[in-house]
Amino acid sequence: MAIENPSLEEIGAILKKSKRIAVVGLSNKPDRTSYQVSKVMQQAGYEIIPVNPVIDEALGVKAIASLKDIEGHIDIVNVFRRSEQLLDVAKEFLEVDADVFWAQQGLVNEEAYELLKGKGFTVIMDRCIKVMHALTK
Repeated sequence: MAIENPSLEEIGAILKKSKRIAVVGLSNKPDRTSYQVSKVMQQAGYEIIPVNPVIDEALGVKAIASLKDIEGHIDIVNVFRRSEQLLDVAKEFLEVDADVFWAQQGLVNEEAYELLKGKGFTVIMDRCIKVMHALTK
């Protein structure tokens, strides 16, 4: 099965209704893409939840070790991990209350895609959330 992302209009609707974004692999280093993208999304009004067991905080928010440690609903799980790690993140995604699995630009894993799509979840891969946000404002 080929990866098929939602349309630009559908992505715009997702971003408009979403408020909480858990960012898996968010770095606390300002020169890293995950930090820069998440900072823009935070400045746009989204609640950013850093998910990274090796840092204490990022963007002024206490980091969480795993998705399972987040209390409450998550609108988007935005992943900054290597493509081969997406399946493990997808399996953890299934154990939490989340709506959308989003793998950043350059990241694709067909097995993770098929697992989540097969369970009815919205899956976006190989798209930058910051770029999609700018395109759909």
